[in-house]
Amino acid sequence: MSTHRPFRFAVQSFNASSANEWRERARRTEDLGYSALHLADHFLGPGPALEATQHPLQALAAVPAMAVAAEATRSLRVGCRVFCIDYRHPVMLAKEAATLDLLSEGRLELGLGAGWLKGEYEAAGIGFDEAPIRIERLTEVVSALKSFFGGELLELHGEHVRWQGFAGAPRPVQRPHPPIMIGGGSRRVLELAAREAQVVSLNFNNRSGVMGADGVKTSTAEGTARKVEWVRRAAGHRYSEIELEIGAYFTFIGEGTESVAAGMAGAFGLEAEDMIHHPHALFGTTDAICEELLRRRELYDLSYITVGDHVADAFAPVVKQLTGC
Repeated sequence: MSTHRPFRFAVQSFNASSANEWRERARRTEDLGYSALHLADHFLGPGPALEATQHPLQALAAVPAMAVAAEATRSLRVGCRVFCIDYRHPVMLAKEAATLDLLSEGRLELGLGAGWLKGEYEAAGIGFDEAPIRIERLTEVVSALKSFFGGELLELHGEHVRWQGFAGAPRPVQRPHPPIMIGGGSRRVLELAAREAQVVSLNFNNRSGVMGADGVKTSTAEGTARKVEWVRRAAGHRYSEIELEIGAYFTFIGEGTESVAAGMAGAFGLEAEDMIHHPHALFGTTDAICEELLRRRELYDLSYITVGDHVADAFAPVVKQLTGC
């Protein structure tokens, strides 16, 4: 009998042109068998600042979109891959998260990250500290959120979080707190996630501060195996309790996708074989992708897979085939 976690699948979405479209997308995601609907946490609109980051446009703000998606569905979990802890005061993030969990009747997945998109910080006049400081702040915020969700009187006197004389309210439905996802690609972030999170989201090491080939190259098969080992060692006895999640950002379903993989490999400075087996990419027919995901679960313990909404329908047969495996 397999000791691996069963597969779970999510959709990540960035945009919708109307409230009805967003509600229908959430319902469709649920009907197709996905476990969760995620947003990201970016705010730049069209313009040269966004173009310089090489990041796609995210038109919807995460918190209200998550609330509407939860209201439109029955069991779909809602989340953000991941909230940047520098974009809102941590106490407001705690309040919003607890409220979302309460009003969704316990369907929040709380994703947290240290922030990385330097151009977005600069465009909005937000100070972009060096990575060690941002990770220290993330560490304090994770601990503070857990304290807030506990409902006890808060007396926190850290370097970055200083709360005193009040208790967190409301209490979330999920106890002791909503499942926390911590995402990133650096060793320090992943080791923090291994110690503190229920879901560890393996991502690119976006040390360059922009989307691009450098991040993709940090997450090849070899790089991902190294990240999983960091998580395993840091988690210790709790490793078996952790879900490992990954975004399949480059997903192409059907016959003849090898040529797509080869073209992408050239653009990223990789060999074609490296691209085909890149843990953030999936190429091939439904059966081929299912076989590859089973192989990756065996190699890396990856059981929680997120795909973009543009392939949600085409990917649904994979979800149907592997859910429960």
